[in-house]
Amino acid sequence: MTYNLNIKPMLAKSSNPFDSENHIFELKWDGTRCIAFVDKSHLSLKNRRLLDITHRYPEFQQLKKHLKVKSAVFDGEIIVLKEGIPNFERLQQREHIEDIGRIEILSGLIPAAYVVFDLLYLNGKSLMKKPLIERRDLLKELFPMSENVILSESYSEGRKLFKMALKKGFEGIMAKEKTSPYLSGERSGYWLKIKKSFDIDAVVCGYLEGEGSRKDYFGSLILGVYDNGELIHIGQVGTGIDEKTIKHLFNILSSMKTDTAPFDIIPELKRRAFWCRPEVVVRVGYQEWTKDNRLRIPVFKGIRDDKGPEECII
Repeated sequence: MTYNLNIKPMLAKSSNPFDSENHIFELKWDGTRCIAFVDKSHLSLKNRRLLDITHRYPEFQQLKKHLKVKSAVFDGEIIVLKEGIPNFERLQQREHIEDIGRIEILSGLIPAAYVVFDLLYLNGKSLMKKPLIERRDLLKELFPMSENVILSESYSEGRKLFKMALKKGFEGIMAKEKTSPYLSGERSGYWLKIKKSFDIDAVVCGYLEGEGSRKDYFGSLILGVYDNGELIHIGQVGTGIDEKTIKHLFNILSSMKTDTAPFDIIPELKRRAFWCRPEVVVRVGYQEWTKDNRLRIPVFKGIRDDKGPEECII
Protein backbone atom coordinates (compact mmCIF):
# COMPACT_ATOMS: atom_id res chain seq x y z
CA MET A 1 0.00 0.00 0.00
CA THR A 2 1.42 3.36 -1.07
CA TYR A 3 -0.80 5.72 0.92
CA ASN A 4 0.29 7.96 3.73
CA LEU A 5 -1.29 6.17 6.70
CA ASN A 6 -1.44 9.35 8.80
CA ILE A 7 -4.67 10.87 7.49
CA LYS A 8 -6.58 12.46 10.36
CA PRO A 9 -10.38 12.64 10.07
CA MET A 10 -12.11 15.89 9.21
CA LEU A 11 -14.00 17.24 12.24
CA ALA A 12 -17.27 19.14 12.69
CA LYS A 13 -18.59 22.12 14.63
CA SER A 14 -21.88 22.18 16.55
CA SER A 15 -25.16 23.57 15.25
CA ASN A 16 -28.92 23.63 15.73
CA PRO A 17 -31.27 21.84 13.29
CA PHE A 18 -31.83 23.60 9.95
CA ASP A 19 -32.79 23.03 6.31
CA SER A 20 -30.57 23.96 3.39
CA GLU A 21 -30.36 23.15 -0.31
CA ASN A 22 -26.58 23.53 -0.05
CA HIS A 23 -26.17 20.66 2.46
CA ILE A 24 -26.68 16.94 2.68
CA PHE A 25 -27.83 15.47 5.99
CA GLU A 26 -26.85 12.13 7.51
CA LEU A 27 -27.60 10.26 10.72
CA LYS A 28 -24.92 10.73 13.38
CA TRP A 29 -23.39 7.37 14.23
CA ASP A 30 -22.27 6.99 17.85
CA GLY A 31 -19.02 5.05 17.61
CA THR A 32 -15.29 5.25 16.88
CA ARG A 33 -14.12 7.29 13.90
CA CYS A 34 -12.02 5.19 11.53
CA ILE A 35 -10.05 5.74 8.32
CA ALA A 36 -9.85 2.49 6.33
CA PHE A 37 -7.04 1.88 3.82
CA VAL A 38 -8.02 -1.00 1.54
CA ASP A 39 -6.66 -2.86 -1.46
CA LYS A 40 -7.07 -6.43 -2.66
CA SER A 41 -4.37 -7.80 -0.35
CA HIS A 42 -4.24 -5.41 2.61
CA LEU A 43 -6.48 -3.66 5.12
CA SER A 44 -5.42 -1.03 7.65
CA LEU A 45 -7.76 0.69 10.12
CA LYS A 46 -6.67 3.86 11.93
CA ASN A 47 -8.61 5.77 14.57
CA ARG A 48 -8.53 9.55 14.93
CA ARG A 49 -5.34 9.35 17.05
CA LEU A 50 -3.70 7.39 14.19
CA LEU A 51 -3.55 4.23 16.30
CA ASP A 52 -3.75 1.00 14.30
CA ILE A 53 -6.91 -0.86 15.35
CA THR A 54 -7.04 -3.37 12.48
CA HIS A 55 -6.51 -6.38 14.76
CA ARG A 56 -9.54 -5.50 16.91
CA TYR A 57 -12.03 -5.96 14.07
CA PRO A 58 -11.35 -9.16 12.10
CA GLU A 59 -14.89 -9.00 10.66
CA PHE A 60 -13.79 -6.10 8.43
CA GLN A 61 -11.24 -8.20 6.53
CA GLN A 62 -14.04 -8.90 4.04
CA LEU A 63 -13.60 -5.30 2.81
CA LYS A 64 -10.70 -6.61 0.73
CA LYS A 65 -12.84 -9.29 -0.93
CA HIS A 66 -15.72 -6.97 -1.84
CA LEU A 67 -13.68 -3.99 -3.05
CA LYS A 68 -14.67 -3.17 -6.64
CA VAL A 69 -11.50 -1.19 -7.48
CA LYS A 70 -7.74 -1.64 -7.01
CA SER A 71 -7.56 0.45 -3.84
CA ALA A 72 -9.47 3.01 -1.81
CA VAL A 73 -9.36 5.02 1.40
CA PHE A 74 -12.63 5.46 3.28
CA ASP A 75 -13.76 7.62 6.19
CA GLY A 76 -16.40 6.19 8.47
CA GLU A 77 -17.49 5.16 11.93
CA ILE A 78 -17.15 1.80 13.69
CA ILE A 79 -20.32 1.02 15.61
CA VAL A 80 -22.05 -1.80 17.46
CA LEU A 81 -25.80 -1.97 16.95
CA LYS A 82 -28.42 -2.84 19.54
CA GLU A 83 -31.91 -3.26 18.10
CA GLY A 84 -30.78 -1.35 15.01
CA ILE A 85 -29.40 1.65 16.92
CA PRO A 86 -25.69 2.40 17.63
CA ASN A 87 -24.84 1.56 21.23
CA PHE A 88 -21.66 3.17 22.58
CA GLU A 89 -21.66 1.04 25.74
CA ARG A 90 -21.63 -2.20 23.73
CA LEU A 91 -18.87 -0.80 21.51
CA GLN A 92 -16.78 -0.32 24.65
CA GLN A 93 -16.70 -4.11 25.03
CA ARG A 94 -14.79 -4.29 21.72
CA GLU A 95 -12.57 -1.22 22.13
CA HIS A 96 -9.96 -2.19 24.70
CA ILE A 97 -9.28 -5.86 23.93
CA GLU A 98 -5.82 -6.94 22.81
CA ASP A 99 -5.99 -10.73 23.32
CA ILE A 100 -6.40 -12.24 19.83
CA GLY A 101 -8.43 -15.21 21.05
CA ARG A 102 -10.91 -13.02 22.88
CA ILE A 103 -11.13 -10.63 19.92
CA GLU A 104 -12.16 -13.55 17.68
CA ILE A 105 -14.86 -14.61 20.16
CA LEU A 106 -16.23 -11.09 20.62
CA SER A 107 -16.32 -10.46 16.86
CA GLY A 108 -18.91 -13.22 16.75
CA LEU A 109 -20.79 -12.38 19.95
CA ILE A 110 -20.75 -8.57 19.57
CA PRO A 111 -20.17 -7.94 15.86
CA ALA A 112 -19.21 -4.42 14.80
CA ALA A 113 -20.21 -2.60 11.64
CA TYR A 114 -18.29 -0.01 9.64
CA VAL A 115 -20.48 2.86 8.45
CA VAL A 116 -18.79 4.51 5.44
CA PHE A 117 -19.61 8.14 4.59
CA ASP A 118 -16.68 9.49 2.55
CA LEU A 119 -14.11 8.47 -0.06
CA LEU A 120 -10.67 10.09 0.27
CA TYR A 121 -8.55 8.18 -2.26
CA LEU A 122 -9.44 6.08 -5.29
CA ASN A 123 -6.82 3.91 -7.01
CA GLY A 124 -4.02 5.95 -5.45
CA LYS A 125 -5.43 9.35 -6.42
CA SER A 126 -6.50 11.85 -3.77
CA LEU A 127 -10.11 13.06 -3.92
CA MET A 128 -9.88 15.33 -0.89
CA LYS A 129 -9.96 18.58 -2.89
CA LYS A 130 -13.03 17.48 -4.84
CA PRO A 131 -16.49 18.58 -3.64
CA LEU A 132 -18.21 16.26 -1.18
CA ILE A 133 -21.06 15.56 -3.57
CA GLU A 134 -18.59 14.19 -6.16
CA ARG A 135 -16.86 12.01 -3.56
CA ARG A 136 -20.25 10.67 -2.46
CA ASP A 137 -21.26 9.84 -6.05
CA LEU A 138 -18.06 7.85 -6.54
CA LEU A 139 -18.55 6.14 -3.19
CA LYS A 140 -22.02 4.92 -4.19
CA GLU A 141 -20.65 3.39 -7.41
CA LEU A 142 -17.87 1.33 -5.85
CA PHE A 143 -19.16 0.79 -2.36
CA PRO A 144 -18.11 -2.71 -1.20
CA MET A 145 -21.42 -4.06 0.11
CA SER A 146 -21.10 -6.70 2.84
CA GLU A 147 -22.78 -7.78 6.05
CA ASN A 148 -20.58 -5.66 8.33
CA VAL A 149 -20.19 -2.61 6.08
CA ILE A 150 -22.92 0.02 5.74
CA LEU A 151 -23.16 3.03 3.43
CA SER A 152 -24.38 6.08 5.35
CA GLU A 153 -27.37 7.43 3.44
CA SER A 154 -27.82 11.13 2.77
CA TYR A 155 -31.04 13.13 3.07
CA SER A 156 -32.21 16.56 1.90
CA GLU A 157 -34.36 17.74 4.83
CA GLY A 158 -32.40 18.51 8.00
CA ARG A 159 -35.17 19.32 10.46
CA LYS A 160 -37.29 16.34 9.42
CA LEU A 161 -34.31 13.97 9.68
CA PHE A 162 -33.39 15.35 13.10
CA LYS A 163 -36.88 14.66 14.47
CA MET A 164 -36.85 11.17 12.97
CA ALA A 165 -33.37 10.47 14.39
CA LEU A 166 -34.45 11.40 17.91
CA LYS A 167 -37.61 9.30 17.63
CA LYS A 168 -35.61 6.26 16.50
CA GLY A 169 -33.01 6.66 19.27
CA PHE A 170 -30.04 8.14 17.38
CA GLU A 171 -27.95 10.85 19.08
CA GLY A 172 -28.47 13.33 16.26
CA ILE A 173 -27.52 14.12 12.66
CA MET A 174 -24.71 15.60 10.55
CA ALA A 175 -25.01 18.45 8.05
CA LYS A 176 -22.34 18.73 5.34
CA GLU A 177 -21.93 21.32 2.60
CA LYS A 178 -22.23 19.70 -0.81
CA THR A 179 -19.21 21.61 -2.18
CA SER A 180 -16.95 21.05 0.82
CA PRO A 181 -13.42 19.66 0.36
CA TYR A 182 -12.06 17.13 2.83
CA LEU A 183 -9.91 19.00 5.36
CA SER A 184 -7.84 16.35 7.09
CA GLY A 185 -7.53 16.95 10.83
CA GLU A 186 -9.41 20.27 10.75
CA ARG A 187 -12.61 21.24 12.59
CA SER A 188 -14.54 23.11 9.97
CA GLY A 189 -17.92 24.80 9.58
CA TYR A 190 -18.29 22.85 6.33
CA TRP A 191 -19.45 19.96 8.54
CA LEU A 192 -21.88 20.46 11.44
CA LYS A 193 -23.02 18.07 14.17
CA ILE A 194 -26.56 18.46 15.50
CA LYS A 195 -27.17 16.47 18.68
CA LYS A 196 -30.11 15.81 20.97
CA SER A 197 -28.29 15.45 24.25
CA PHE A 198 -25.30 16.84 26.04
CA ASP A 199 -22.06 14.96 26.38
CA ILE A 200 -18.42 15.93 26.51
CA ASP A 201 -15.03 14.30 26.14
CA ALA A 202 -12.97 15.19 29.20
CA VAL A 203 -9.45 14.54 30.50
CA VAL A 204 -9.06 12.52 33.68
CA CYS A 205 -6.84 14.63 35.95
CA GLY A 206 -7.03 12.45 39.04
CA TYR A 207 -9.51 10.70 41.29
CA LEU A 208 -11.12 11.00 44.70
CA GLU A 209 -10.61 8.44 47.45
CA GLY A 210 -13.14 5.62 47.33
CA GLU A 211 -15.56 4.45 49.99
CA GLY A 212 -17.58 1.29 50.59
CA SER A 213 -17.27 -1.14 47.69
CA ARG A 214 -14.83 1.28 46.04
CA LYS A 215 -12.55 1.82 49.02
CA ASP A 216 -9.69 -0.05 47.30
CA TYR A 217 -10.10 1.93 44.07
CA PHE A 218 -11.64 5.39 43.59
CA GLY A 219 -14.92 7.11 44.29
CA SER A 220 -15.03 9.41 41.28
CA LEU A 221 -12.84 10.76 38.49
CA ILE A 222 -11.64 14.38 38.52
CA LEU A 223 -12.33 15.88 35.10
CA GLY A 224 -10.84 18.72 33.09
CA VAL A 225 -11.03 20.32 29.65
CA TYR A 226 -8.87 22.90 27.89
CA ASP A 227 -10.01 26.52 27.69
CA ASN A 228 -7.72 28.61 25.46
CA GLY A 229 -4.86 26.23 26.21
CA GLU A 230 -5.44 26.16 29.97
CA LEU A 231 -6.66 22.98 31.67
CA ILE A 232 -9.65 23.80 33.86
CA HIS A 233 -11.62 21.70 36.34
CA ILE A 234 -15.22 20.86 35.33
CA GLY A 235 -16.23 18.50 38.13
CA GLN A 236 -16.18 14.80 39.00
CA VAL A 237 -18.00 11.72 37.75
CA GLY A 238 -18.59 8.47 39.59
CA THR A 239 -22.00 7.39 38.32
CA GLY A 240 -22.19 4.91 35.47
CA ILE A 241 -18.79 3.22 35.91
CA ASP A 242 -19.09 -0.55 36.23
CA GLU A 243 -16.79 -2.64 38.43
CA LYS A 244 -14.70 -3.95 35.55
CA THR A 245 -14.05 -0.45 34.22
CA ILE A 246 -13.25 0.87 37.71
CA LYS A 247 -10.50 -1.72 38.12
CA HIS A 248 -9.19 -1.11 34.59
CA LEU A 249 -9.08 2.67 35.05
CA PHE A 250 -7.57 2.41 38.52
CA ASN A 251 -4.65 0.35 37.19
CA ILE A 252 -4.03 2.89 34.41
CA LEU A 253 -4.33 5.98 36.61
CA SER A 254 -2.18 4.48 39.38
CA SER A 255 0.71 4.28 36.92
CA MET A 256 0.25 7.98 36.07
CA LYS A 257 0.08 9.41 39.59
CA THR A 258 1.86 12.69 40.32
CA ASP A 259 2.22 14.90 43.38
CA THR A 260 1.12 18.01 41.54
CA ALA A 261 -2.36 18.92 40.32
CA PRO A 262 -2.47 19.59 36.55
CA PHE A 263 -4.69 22.66 37.08
CA ASP A 264 -3.38 26.22 37.54
CA ILE A 265 -6.30 26.81 39.89
CA ILE A 266 -6.59 23.82 42.23
CA PRO A 267 -10.24 22.99 43.01
CA GLU A 268 -11.61 22.56 46.50
CA LEU A 269 -12.66 18.93 46.91
CA LYS A 270 -14.57 17.20 49.70
CA ARG A 271 -12.47 14.04 49.73
CA ARG A 272 -8.78 13.24 49.45
CA ALA A 273 -7.59 13.68 45.88
CA PHE A 274 -4.94 11.75 43.98
CA TRP A 275 -3.58 13.53 40.90
CA CYS A 276 -2.38 11.97 37.67
CA ARG A 277 -0.98 13.04 34.33
CA PRO A 278 -3.81 14.34 32.11
CA GLU A 279 -3.62 11.68 29.43
CA VAL A 280 -6.76 9.52 29.68
CA VAL A 281 -9.91 10.73 27.89
CA VAL A 282 -13.44 9.69 28.87
CA ARG A 283 -16.89 10.51 27.54
CA VAL A 284 -19.34 11.95 30.07
CA GLY A 285 -23.03 12.76 29.67
CA TYR A 286 -24.58 15.60 31.66
CA GLN A 287 -27.84 17.52 32.06
CA GLU A 288 -26.49 21.04 32.29
CA TRP A 289 -23.31 23.10 31.90
CA THR A 290 -23.33 25.59 34.77
CA LYS A 291 -22.18 29.21 34.68
CA ASP A 292 -19.07 28.32 36.71
CA ASN A 293 -18.06 25.65 34.15
CA ARG A 294 -19.24 22.57 36.02
CA LEU A 295 -21.10 19.51 34.80
CA ARG A 296 -24.49 19.02 36.46
CA ILE A 297 -25.54 15.38 37.02
CA PRO A 298 -22.63 13.82 35.08
CA VAL A 299 -22.75 10.16 34.01
CA PHE A 300 -19.74 8.16 32.80
CA LYS A 301 -20.23 6.70 29.31
CA GLY A 302 -16.87 5.22 28.40
CA ILE A 303 -13.14 5.54 27.74
CA ARG A 304 -12.06 7.29 24.51
CA ASP A 305 -8.84 5.66 23.33
CA ASP A 306 -9.44 7.30 19.96
CA LYS A 307 -9.17 10.87 21.24
CA GLY A 308 -6.22 12.81 22.65
CA PRO A 309 -6.33 15.14 25.66
CA GLU A 310 -5.70 18.16 23.45
CA GLU A 311 -9.05 17.51 21.72
CA CYS A 312 -10.97 18.00 24.97
CA ILE A 313 -11.93 21.66 24.72
CA ILE A 314 -14.62 23.74 26.38
